[in-house]
Amino acid sequence: MALLNFKRKTDTRAANGDVEAFLNDYSIEVMPRTAEKVEDFRAILPEGTRVYIAHIDGTPIEDMVATAKRLSADGFQVMPHFPARIIANEAMLGDWIARYQGEADVKQALLLAGGVNEPKGAFDSSMQLMETGLFDKAGFTRLHVAGHPEGNRDIDPDGGEANVSAALKWKAAFNERTDAEMAIVTQFAFEAGPIIDWANRVQAEGIGLPIHIGIAGPAKLQTMIKFAIACGVGPSLRVLQKRAMDVSKLVLPYEPDDVVAALAAHKAAHPDFAISHVHFFPLGGIKTCAEWAMSRGGASARPAAVSA
Repeated sequence: MALLNFKRKTDTRAANGDVEAFLNDYSIEVMPRTAEKVEDFRAILPEGTRVYIAHIDGTPIEDMVATAKRLSADGFQVMPHFPARIIANEAMLGDWIARYQGEADVKQALLLAGGVNEPKGAFDSSMQLMETGLFDKAGFTRLHVAGHPEGNRDIDPDGGEANVSAALKWKAAFNERTDAEMAIVTQFAFEAGPIIDWANRVQAEGIGLPIHIGIAGPAKLQTMIKFAIACGVGPSLRVLQKRAMDVSKLVLPYEPDDVVAALAAHKAAHPDFAISHVHFFPLGGIKTCAEWAMSRGGASARPAAVSA
């Protein structure tokens, strides 16, 4: 069998050291249906990359576990979503945990409320999932929770941050009294300034959890705007709206160079800045996003050589 060596592609916008450091050990998100389109994740993602598996309402748990099993077998860190509002009860939660562990050796989870308005069962929030103690009993070593740099009107209808902030403080306290490694992984946004301000406020409130900032990977502008609106992205949507008004840029894909470069520069100047990692939402495709990250110098490591 031939041995293929995958090398970092050159790019005219070669990554500077700040961006390369900022993108190191990035994570990425997939869904079972998008994962099916990827022939070999090892050819496009750095070895050991953390891969989140988004659990959209209606996706069978069998598909989620099969995707986790495939990624785990390929050597990736697998972190499936556990959306509280689509989990009927503790029995279902325990069953999901057992399946992930027994079939895919999963020990990490992203806990979140989920994208449905009304709970389908006993759980309404990620905090209720944590309070069951089932993740601790099962030996999960890492639990991530959701963050919202531009607020979340489902949680704070008035547009403020009071409820979101209180929830993060509760989760930080939970982290202090348990052995789980925890972090905040956020919704994506398009402006560095508001992200920096939010991260600093979180830190100032005594919430010491590291932040994995959500970044939307390269995609067609129309696709990006559609997802941004659907996901409730806030004021930073104006970055896309302004771009859409420029005819010369309308047909070009959106790429997150500006926001990543600004955040990287801030992190380099302020090493104690709470944002520690980048988490990609590959809205324009997993391969496209992975190639963008690689071309900017960021990686957990370079993609492993794989046998043809």
